[in-house]
Amino acid sequence: MKNKEKELEMFTFDQIKDEFIGEVGTEKRTLYEQELQMEMLGNLIKKVRLERKMTQEELGKLIGVQRAQISKLENNTTNVTLETILRVFSALKAKVNFNVELLNNDIQIAG
Repeated sequence: MKNKEKELEMFTFDQIKDEFIGEVGTEKRTLYEQELQMEMLGNLIKKVRLERKMTQEELGKLIGVQRAQISKLENNTTNVTLETILRVFSALKAKVNFNVELLNNDIQIAG
């Protein structure tokens, strides 16, 4: 009797995301990627805040917002402006770098 093993098909994480969320460039995939990035940003803010031994209330006072706003930011439950993110990291004495990558050359500016 021969032992017939069925070979498993392997998929990359990107292939799985393409299949179940949508391909890169689709609205659903873009929203997924943005939410993931905001969640990672919130986790980073919390991690740095805790490393600096600061409470949410202390960080909030440094940038002029309530403790609840810091909690929402860390838990990705609010829309946040770039200005707020920069103020938070400045208060945490953290350097911020942004990398902007143009995915295509078809950029149009309304004027």
